[in-house]
Amino acid sequence: MATKLLALACIRNESYGHLSPRPHYPSMPKYPKGVSAQETSLEGSEAKAMFSVIGMTCSACAGSVEKAVKRLPGIREAVVDVLNNRAQVMFYPSFVNEETIREAIEDVGFEAALIKDETTEKSIQVCRIRINGMTCTSCSSTVEKALQAIRGVLKAQVALATEEAEVHFDPKIVSHNELMKEIEDTGFEAILVSSGEDMSKIDLQIDGVRTGNSMRLLENSIQALPGVHAVEVSPELKKISVSYKPDMTGPRNFIRVIESTGSSRRFKAAIFPEGVRGGRETHKREEIKQYFRSFSWSLIFTTPVFLTSMIFMYIPGIKHGLDTKVVNMLTIGEIIRWVLSTPVQFIIGRRFYTGSYKALRHGSANMDVLIALGTNAAYFYSVYTVLRAATSPHFEGTDFFETSAMLISFILLGKYLEVLAKGKTSEAIAKLMNLAPETAILLTLDEEGNVIGEEEIDSRLIQKNDVIKIIPGAKVASDGFVLWGQSHINESMITGEARPVAKRKGDTVIGGTVNENGVLHIKATKVGSESALAQIVRLVESAQMAKAPVQKFADRISKYFVPLVIFLSFSTWLAWFLAGKFHGYPESWIPSSMDRFELALQFGISVMVIACPCALGLATPTAVMVGTGVGASQGVLIKGGQALESAHKINCIVFDKTGTLTVGKPVLVNTRLLKNMVLHEFYELVAATEVNSEHPLAKAIVEYAKKFREDEENPAWPEARDFVSVTGHGVKAFVKNREVIVGNKSLMLDHNIAITADAEDMLAETEEAAQTGILVSIDGEVTGVLAISDPVKPGAQEVISILKSMNVRSIMVTGDNWGTASSIARQIGIETVVAEAKPEHKAEKVKDLQAAGYAVAMVGDGINDSPALVAADVGMAIGAGTDIAIEAADIVLMKSNLEDVITAIDLSRKTFSRIRLNYIWALGYNILGIPIAAGALFPSTGFRLPPWIAGAAMAASSVSVVCCSLLLKNYKRPKKLENLEIRGIKIE
Repeated sequence: MATKLLALACIRNESYGHLSPRPHYPSMPKYPKGVSAQETSLEGSEAKAMFSVIGMTCSACAGSVEKAVKRLPGIREAVVDVLNNRAQVMFYPSFVNEETIREAIEDVGFEAALIKDETTEKSIQVCRIRINGMTCTSCSSTVEKALQAIRGVLKAQVALATEEAEVHFDPKIVSHNELMKEIEDTGFEAILVSSGEDMSKIDLQIDGVRTGNSMRLLENSIQALPGVHAVEVSPELKKISVSYKPDMTGPRNFIRVIESTGSSRRFKAAIFPEGVRGGRETHKREEIKQYFRSFSWSLIFTTPVFLTSMIFMYIPGIKHGLDTKVVNMLTIGEIIRWVLSTPVQFIIGRRFYTGSYKALRHGSANMDVLIALGTNAAYFYSVYTVLRAATSPHFEGTDFFETSAMLISFILLGKYLEVLAKGKTSEAIAKLMNLAPETAILLTLDEEGNVIGEEEIDSRLIQKNDVIKIIPGAKVASDGFVLWGQSHINESMITGEARPVAKRKGDTVIGGTVNENGVLHIKATKVGSESALAQIVRLVESAQMAKAPVQKFADRISKYFVPLVIFLSFSTWLAWFLAGKFHGYPESWIPSSMDRFELALQFGISVMVIACPCALGLATPTAVMVGTGVGASQGVLIKGGQALESAHKINCIVFDKTGTLTVGKPVLVNTRLLKNMVLHEFYELVAATEVNSEHPLAKAIVEYAKKFREDEENPAWPEARDFVSVTGHGVKAFVKNREVIVGNKSLMLDHNIAITADAEDMLAETEEAAQTGILVSIDGEVTGVLAISDPVKPGAQEVISILKSMNVRSIMVTGDNWGTASSIARQIGIETVVAEAKPEHKAEKVKDLQAAGYAVAMVGDGINDSPALVAADVGMAIGAGTDIAIEAADIVLMKSNLEDVITAIDLSRKTFSRIRLNYIWALGYNILGIPIAAGALFPSTGFRLPPWIAGAAMAASSVSVVCCSLLLKNYKRPKKLENLEIRGIKIE
């Protein structure tokens, strides 16, 4: 009543221009009084605002806010979310504004503020673009800066390891085509992977098209279908790409329309070979082939160059032939080396020239710049010596053609091995994508639901609400639910759960899982981009795109790395050259085949090519890619490098109770009879009464009673007459002419039923054990006490014990009462308990722990725990199977097993130690390699690093970093978990 008075108090009798006073609740028109619907339905006249509302404690508060807002003229819809303290309002700006709405909320007694960013949030799209031609972090940084500078781009991430960009942009300001143009202006090839609309996309190959007019006719026919968003035509490939809403249409409709178009019906359509699934893999295979071809051709030309300069010079007969003078001092050997190394330098090595030109044009320097400078220095100095030898009768110089040719060959070999290894880092996504079966059996049903036909179709042609037949041993073709049949399904490939899950009518199934024994008929509910498999793939892809904070270190270094290397290289050459010129070292140090300048040049080139930032740039992303992929295969979805980096520091975990530490489903655990009676008969009376109730405790009793009728799946209970449900107390009915009352103490006392001392003792025992005690009265006498419990999850106690051994503190925060919470905590070994906590209090507790210096992880079910999941350093959501898109969480534990909390922390620690190892290797290699290449060991040992060996070492460093990351694929869960025997839930 008080709430109503408070709500009414804010109604003021002011007028709004020509409009009449506001209509009183509950008459709430969608448009103001006296204004026609046509006036308000003008395109663009509707607006949306989101308000933060502070002070709401229950649904009554939310109701009063909603009423106050809806009383305003020009309000189309108002929705109040008490859990997240928000109100979303759809309104017509011609009649009301945000400030008036805010004042109306405050008049009801709550604090309100407009959330400005929220109004545009829904218009933001995310697109993914593949970028070809990036070689190091300098390239990815250049592209990232160019994208971030575009107006309308909110966030851009460019990943070197995946060679992809993920761009969050406002489609009203900028299009994905403009983003791709910007990437191409930066000097790289851009290929669209996904355009950002919440759509499914399919490519169709068309046969029978002879003219451009026919293609336009087909395009218009498909575009006219409901649910079709965009149609792209490629006449040269005879391909039509369709973006569509799977709720409204599907690929079979498109094929039907294409094949029905035209008078002669000559058009035929099929799914385009190498569809969305194979696009990335095709590109990767093509890249590997390309590098292998380049290396092979380079080797064909470089091998004779190497032989003539390094081997044949020591074979007397051949040496004499090669040293034969052609013109003045120009020899046959020099001509052969010049001719063979030129195609390697300018044709095979052209990629380094184009790469360095693009980088320098945008004011950055990358690996290509170092290689181009190093090989050009060696090649053009060699050209100079050859031309001088041809024009001088006395000049004796040494050419370095083998240096430039071998340098390019070794770098190409390194790049080939690198793309080969990098391909293996993304195997997790490839495996996930390949889980979906190639074909499916589509059933045709009559009006009564009987099967009248079946046909085998491509699984990509499945549409929403199709009925699919799944035979034993086959993969489930789509997300859906079982219409008919029963079987066991192996879901390990999706959820990581090793044990097959029993499925019967009404149960949900996940696409890509394997049917083990029975035949099932399933109804498809989620297809294309909506499926659990597609969501997991998107999650893993996004995780592999996201940069770990530690990667910023590499990005900062690489920005200055190349200019510094060029400076060091020039300084090395100058120091050795000046030292030689002014006799700073003995003449005997100079090898017989070269002079001071050439010795200095070799040292300078070696420094330039050995110090490459590639290994540094690959250190983090490759480890994150493998780590997130391994996590996905274990049923632990880690949303990117940030989550991985934060998780390895965790030293305190806050657990929710219901559904996290406990099963989240009431189970009858004990029965105590106070009268001599057959248990079968007792439960028949109780179940017949409770089967009429929707209460979760009633369902638990009925489910337990079914155990006494194992032969029947849905037993028919005796009829219950005069059924009465007393909310919050229990139920009453007459069964077989006997009065049965099932409920709490107060219900018994209301019916003047005496509760014996034994019954009181039993109730006290159940409460101490964190169970709910229910009394059963038959014919006016208490006959039995039922104990119902939400059981602790199997293995919870062991998990808490293992976390203690890992120096991780465990805390329970729950909205449940103190008695139940402390009993559960004692049972599993948690010492700190916060009970009767509202969702916002959970978030406050997390913040208090963070203020005390803890790195906090929150483990919850992702619904009422979302504020705490967001507040924590790492939010871990317990979410099985299809419920994987939990926005608030950083890590999703798909199996709902508590031991995966340990897996997630252990995997992040292993991944992060691998990142550290990669950095130590990459930096240590440069710290050691540069001084050796600069000739630090030459004065004492006479050892110098020829440029071609320096190039080989540089290539090997990148490959070794990727291979080091790949070792994570052998990750095994902690042995303590392997030895953990997960106990089943035993019910007495």
